[in-house]
Amino acid sequence: MPIKFPFTNNKKQPEPMSLELEVHHLPKHVAIIMDGNGRWAKNRGMPRIAGHKEGMGVVKRIVRYASDIGIKVLTLYAFSTENWKRPKNEVEFLMKLPVDFLSTYLPELIERNVQVRTIGDFDVLPAHTQKAVKEAIAKTKDNDGLILNFALNYGSRFEMVHAVKQIASKVQEGEVNVSDIDESMFSSELYTSELIDPDLLIRTSGEQRLSNFLLWQLAYAEFWFTEVYWPDFNESHFEKALYDFQNRKRRFGGV
Repeated sequence: MPIKFPFTNNKKQPEPMSLELEVHHLPKHVAIIMDGNGRWAKNRGMPRIAGHKEGMGVVKRIVRYASDIGIKVLTLYAFSTENWKRPKNEVEFLMKLPVDFLSTYLPELIERNVQVRTIGDFDVLPAHTQKAVKEAIAKTKDNDGLILNFALNYGSRFEMVHAVKQIASKVQEGEVNVSDIDESMFSSELYTSELIDPDLLIRTSGEQRLSNFLLWQLAYAEFWFTEVYWPDFNESHFEKALYDFQNRKRRFGGV
């Protein structure tokens, strides 16, 4: 039956829309490209890193909301393989964000039964970033609520090439035959092998592209774009995305 969710009063939030969401028709996996932090800061005459810091607070609120309403998986595009091209001070700040986020928010994640995971080329991240993420993963591994999946140093093309190499190696070793290769085998070699594919992709800031994010996994996801920059994104926007998702017809190639 339809349910309504309360909102916390926040000067950045519009008036709650009180949209009725079907609790049994929520997307199981929501992926978000958190875009617009730098532009948000620039518009306010602030350094880009100020936008990233503000965006961290939004992550906390959206995680709470997703957990409360029963989303199973939330994948957040935190740092792409292309983001290394940004100014050194910005990259260094972005690498410290997981440390700051998890050091202050991990107790609440544990209390909320959230399980932390990560996808991406993890081993090349700075030691302090790896340490914070590994600690969060270890301390939440037995939680069975929302899976909070951070895409860190993630690039979908790199991921798919790596999967191809893994399968090719198995063919060379005689573990599998070429005729055995199918979509299921390919998916099993991706970072997301233990996760269901996203049902809904949200991208903030007005951009309408995937930016090398989950190219294989988003094959049948619904896309939802908003002009709102990530630091201004809130529960009302998330609710609207979920409402629009529930009012779309998903045919998966059928009629």
